[in-house]
Amino acid sequence: MTPNASASAPSRRSFLASTAVAAAAVAGGMPLLAACGGSDSGSGGASSAGKGVKKLLPAYVAGNVVTPDIPAKNGSALGFTGKLDLATLKESVPKKLGKGGKVEIMSPFWGSPPKSDNAYYKAMNSLIGVDVAWQNQDGNTYDQKLGAVLASSSIPDVVVVPSWNMGGRIPSAIISKFADLGPYLAGDAIKEYPNLAAIPTDAWQRCVFGGRLRGLPQPSPYVTGIVPLYRKDVFDKEGYQVPTSADEFMALAKEITNAKAKRWACLDMKWTAFQAFGVLSGSEKPLGWNLVDGKLVNRIETQEYLEALEWTRKLFAAGYVHPDALLGKSAATDPGPKFAAGEFLVYANNISQWWSRTAEQATQNPQYKIWGMDIFGHDGGHPALWAEQPAGIFAFVSKKASESVIRDVLAVANVTAAPYGTKEYMLTNYGVEGTHYTVKNGVPTKTDQGNNEVINAYVMVASPAATIAHPDFPAVAKAQVEWQQRMGAFTRKSSFYGQQITEPSRYTNLGNDFEQLEDDITRGRKKISDMQQAVSDWKGKGGDKLRDWYRKLLDQDGTATS
Repeated sequence: MTPNASASAPSRRSFLASTAVAAAAVAGGMPLLAACGGSDSGSGGASSAGKGVKKLLPAYVAGNVVTPDIPAKNGSALGFTGKLDLATLKESVPKKLGKGGKVEIMSPFWGSPPKSDNAYYKAMNSLIGVDVAWQNQDGNTYDQKLGAVLASSSIPDVVVVPSWNMGGRIPSAIISKFADLGPYLAGDAIKEYPNLAAIPTDAWQRCVFGGRLRGLPQPSPYVTGIVPLYRKDVFDKEGYQVPTSADEFMALAKEITNAKAKRWACLDMKWTAFQAFGVLSGSEKPLGWNLVDGKLVNRIETQEYLEALEWTRKLFAAGYVHPDALLGKSAATDPGPKFAAGEFLVYANNISQWWSRTAEQATQNPQYKIWGMDIFGHDGGHPALWAEQPAGIFAFVSKKASESVIRDVLAVANVTAAPYGTKEYMLTNYGVEGTHYTVKNGVPTKTDQGNNEVINAYVMVASPAATIAHPDFPAVAKAQVEWQQRMGAFTRKSSFYGQQITEPSRYTNLGNDFEQLEDDITRGRKKISDMQQAVSDWKGKGGDKLRDWYRKLLDQDGTATS
């Protein structure tokens, strides 16, 4: 499980709801793809790399409709820090590409879906020239619905699949049930859809399934999306210094904590520990492996992994962690209220909460200021960070779809991938001015109707290059992008960066128990020696054979950084 889905992190619903103003990485569960060499049932497994993958990918043509205030750098998002002027919005789709056909889209939805004839859907369909009919499914149980639909003979024209729902037989179903979009998008063919052409190439490589370009991506920064967030207002008032090493953090935690006064230093800092100690990213399975001095190593085999767990255990053992995190209660699942109340001053969470917590407290608590700590190296040096995957949610078109339907789907995607600062972006993310949002002093604010209708829909088909823009809090947007760029300078790409991997089915559940064991160790219920034994058992039960399998992929396809 990733920090996005863990007890100490935001819900997928809350993260996706923020996409109107911040496109941050959606870390997923299990990236699974088959080889570029041809069809694969999914049982044998393979990768989306390979010498021939480049010919499958769309040409990259940078967009020139809008210029960001802060260009992307070191794997960061684009940044926009100005106010919105609706009169100067650019047009990125001057010609309606849809041919008037009907397209059914099944997608996860968090909340209560609006009526099918709502004003937002009507406006989007009119702009695109396509009659999109939404089959919204409960995002919390989407994996169950997805499995049932893909096992049936009746599949909607488009199905959205987040990477965290790609377990079990889903990968093989993707290969057998969905169309090859290569004839429409590979190479220069993409130029018919300029907004899609401006999506970074790394994101498109994540869309290669079974040797074919089958997906439409939601790009994300490759810089880690998990930030150690802290109460800057309290730090400034109390004279606390932002720590620059693991020891400094421990000392600060001791200084902050006063259980009698109901103040603790932090929530579970395991994910920050992984970052500080340079542990290979584990939010998606292929990223848990890397070539080190000629040997393929998994993150759980490294000394850094054990050291990160031990440091986190010491935080818990010393009583510096809020007791709710120990018990998995409210502050761990929704950190906002108790963080605002000052019961703890630091927590690791998705970068999107930097803005969302700022916005929710702006009126009632004007002194409140949440900020992001730079990730420190455990020894006080620079951190050794690892890149996350550059896309995590995908839309697929049914193999039974006609060419006209595929063209209509691409017309939808070309609009939803419009960049920030365009008319198409505003309609996709905010709806109709006056109906779904109003603008005052350059800041768009959704109406009640906008909050009910403009959520979780068209943004799920495809998105522009990752973007951060907060017209209401431009200083936060600037700080978020600059944080990403600073951390990106210390971020490396592992041997399997950017690849979709289908592990052989016999290894699917091999690492299932490790996250629970991590939490048991950090909370004192188990010992570091228990992890060492678990790793030894993992090797014997298939870990070493899985290593050999990954090694063959490297020998065949090369590394992502070679």
